Amino acid sequence: MPAAQADTLSTYHRKRDFKATSEPRGRVGRHVGHSFVIQKHDATRLHFDFRLELDGVLKSWAVTKGPSLDPEEKRLAVRVEDHPLDYGGFEGTIPEGQYGGGTVMLWDEGTWEPEGDSHEGLRKGKLSFILHGKRLKGGFALVRMRKDRSAGKRENWLLIKQRDDEADAKLDPIETWQTSVRTKRSMAGIAGKAKRKTGNRRDTSLPPFIAPQLAYLKEQPPEGKQWIHEIKYDGYRIIAAVAGDEIRLSTRSGQDWTRKFTSIAKALRKLKAQALIDGEVVVFGAAGRTSFSALQQALSENDDAALRYIVFDLLILDGEDLRRSPLSERKKRLKALFGRMAAPLSYGDHITGDSDKVLREACRLGVEGLVSKDKTSPYVSRRALSWIKSKCLGRSEFVIGGYRPSDKKGRSFASLLVGEYDKGGRLLYRGRVGTGYDEAVLRSLGAKLRAREIEKFPFIEVPRAIRGRARWVKPDLVAEIAFTERTRDGILRHPVFLGLRADKRARDVTGADRAEIKA
Repeated sequence: MPAAQADTLSTYHRKRDFKATSEPRGRVGRHVGHSFVIQKHDATRLHFDFRLELDGVLKSWAVTKGPSLDPEEKRLAVRVEDHPLDYGGFEGTIPEGQYGGGTVMLWDEGTWEPEGDSHEGLRKGKLSFILHGKRLKGGFALVRMRKDRSAGKRENWLLIKQRDDEADAKLDPIETWQTSVRTKRSMAGIAGKAKRKTGNRRDTSLPPFIAPQLAYLKEQPPEGKQWIHEIKYDGYRIIAAVAGDEIRLSTRSGQDWTRKFTSIAKALRKLKAQALIDGEVVVFGAAGRTSFSALQQALSENDDAALRYIVFDLLILDGEDLRRSPLSERKKRLKALFGRMAAPLSYGDHITGDSDKVLREACRLGVEGLVSKDKTSPYVSRRALSWIKSKCLGRSEFVIGGYRPSDKKGRSFASLLVGEYDKGGRLLYRGRVGTGYDEAVLRSLGAKLRAREIEKFPFIEVPRAIRGRARWVKPDLVAEIAFTERTRDGILRHPVFLGLRADKRARDVTGADRAEIKA
C-alpha cells in the first residue's frame, strides 16, 4: 500500500460525528480486493454513490443521475472523499443535521476488474473497468473532465457505459431497480424503519413516483391457468402516492395531475395508509362503459363529480415494496385496502377462465378489450410479456404532424394527418383522420394547429396527393384514434378521432406495444 494511503480516511472522519450517526468509523483495510458498491443516497439531492475498492479504501464518486446502460449517456460523477471498506455494507438513515443526512440504500454490489493499471488510470484521469454486479455488468469508464472555474475545488468525472453485450439503451436501471439489493426494501421502507426506532409506528413519507408497467398488444389473449383477465379501461393511467393526508397523482410519464383530480385525491386521504397504487381515472358513459371522450368532456367542464379511480395494482404499502411479490398477492392486499371504499374509488377486479370466451364477452358488452396478466409475475417498470392487451377495436395514440384545411365555412380543418415514430426517431405517416370532431373540438384543436404551423412537413414520406393541400405543424400533439385495421403499409382504415392525450409525449408514440416478441 502506498505510504500516502495511511491517512486517506482523515477527511471522512473529520466530516462525521460518530456519536450521532450510525455510519461505520472504519479504517484503511489491510487485505487487497476489488469489491464495488453503489448506494442510492437521498440527501440534499437524490444521487448514487459509486464506490470502487482500491488500496484498502473505497474510492468514491457521487453520480447525480445514477448509472446508465446507454453508451451515449455520460453521467456526471463528482469525486468525493475516500470511504472505509466497512461502508460497503451500510444501509440506513443518516440523521438530519449530519453530513450527508438522509436515507442510504445498498443499490448494487459485486466486484470490479480493472482494465490496465488502476493507479495510473486514476492519475491520468481515465479509469476503465468491468463490473460484475448483481445488477450492473460489463465495461464502464470513469473519465476526468477538464477543470473550469465554475467547478471550484470539485473534481468532476464522467461515468460512461462501454459498448458491449451488456449495453442497453432501452433499459433504465434507475427505474428498473428501486429496492435494496440485499434487503429488498424501498427507500421509504428503509426510512420507515428508522422512524419506527424513534417512536413512530408507520412510515409517513410520500412514496416516490415509479413508472408503470406496460403491456404488449396481441390479437388474442394468452391461454393458461396462470393468466387472469381485467377489463381494459378507457381513461388516464394514474399512479397514486398516498401518505395520510398527502396525495400525489401522477401520469404514466410522471406529470403531477393532482389538481386535475381533486375529488379523487380527497377520497384517497380516507385510506389512512402509506401506499403507491396503480390505476386508471375514467368516466362512465351512458351505456355504463368507460369513455375517453366523456372523460375529456368532464375535464373540460371541471365536472369532478363524474370522475372515478379504478385501482388494479399495489406497489408499496406502509414502507413495504411489494413489486417482487406475485400479482395475485398484490391484488389480494389491494382488495383488502379498498374493499370498503365508495365512489369515486373502486377496486378493479379480474376474470378467470377461457381467454377467448372472456374476450368475446367483453367485446359483446362494448368495452375496449382486455388486459391479461400473469398472476405469478412481479411488477416491472417497462413493457413486459407478463401483461398482454387484446382489443375489440383497433385503437392507439398517434402524433399530429399536419392537417388539411376545410372547404366548409366555419370548420377549422377537414382532417388530421397523423403518424408514429420508428426506432430511429423518424415520423412515419399513418393516414388522415376526418371524423370524430364536434364543434367545440374543431374550434379548440383548430387554434392549436394554427399556432403550431411550420413550413416543412415533419414526416419522412407523405403521398403526393396528400401533400398538395396539407399544412404542417410542429409534431408535439398526441391524439387517441380508433380504427378498424391497418393496411400492409401501416395506414389506418376508418380512423375516428377520440381526443388529445395530454399525458403522453409525442416522442414516446412509437407503436412499441405492437411488437411481437416470443416468450
